[in-house]
Amino acid sequence: MANQPTDIICGVKTTRGVTADDRNDGLWLGAADLQRVSGWVFKPEGFCKGEVCVPVPPSRTAEFVSGQSYNLVALAGLLGQPVVADTANHAWCIGEASGERRRVLQSLEAPNFTLPDLTGKMYSLSDYRGKRVFLVSWASW
Repeated sequence: MANQPTDIICGVKTTRGVTADDRNDGLWLGAADLQRVSGWVFKPEGFCKGEVCVPVPPSRTAEFVSGQSYNLVALAGLLGQPVVADTANHAWCIGEASGERRRVLQSLEAPNFTLPDLTGKMYSLSDYRGKRVFLVSWASW
């Protein structure tokens, strides 16, 4: 495996410079990095996060585990999480599972974020909890 420093956004957490093999069949991480990036740990019963464990289909073990490396993209697929990759720049984004996205959208509560104004002062959406806020976003795509 050709390990490269890789930037990974998993949910709302960004981890930079993770040692990973980001080849075409997935994003392979060591056990410590898998837990640091995603919170998941591989155990005999499958991938576990806290009290929740997701078994690996026995016929598909090679998609998920290779020696001491674990495929985060295969795990994301099993959990219903969307994945976007820029392998040329070693950057990956693992989104929230569809059930979690549905729950958040139904709550009508925007996720917290922090951004600077033009002078560099940082503002968080949570600073305005209980107040009306008008959000405008723009993207070139």
